[in-house]
Amino acid sequence: MEQKKSREEIQALGDNYCFACGAKNPYGLHLQLQIEGERYVAEKTLPREYQSYSGVVHGGIVTTMLDEAMGGYLVACGEKALTARIDVRYRKPTPVGEKLVIAAWVESRRGNFVTMKSTITLPDGTISAEGTATMAVVE
Repeated sequence: MEQKKSREEIQALGDNYCFACGAKNPYGLHLQLQIEGERYVAEKTLPREYQSYSGVVHGGIVTTMLDEAMGGYLVACGEKALTARIDVRYRKPTPVGEKLVIAAWVESRRGNFVTMKSTITLPDGTISAEGTATMAVVE
């Protein structure tokens, strides 16, 4: 992989309006992922505006956070990647109003396809959701 990019370099790639990480999107999640060793990690507490039923984060938002961490990690490492396939396992409800830790890492690589893993962990260490994705690295 190439040299890791700074947050400013990553944001300069687009218009900074990404729903998951863009600072300019007033409705977005504003995830602030950082590389920590071989993982891409963020902490996030979501308000009830992102819930489905009372007190629980909507499953689509959970999937978005997992997907952003997996694809964003490759971008932060200097590769442009798109999600080719994603699979999410919801282990237990992800609560609103609690600190969540979102993490992603590379599992394996074959040609231009990278298998990624990601998790959302609750304050007690329980994994509420996990994702696996095949990311396609593009030019």
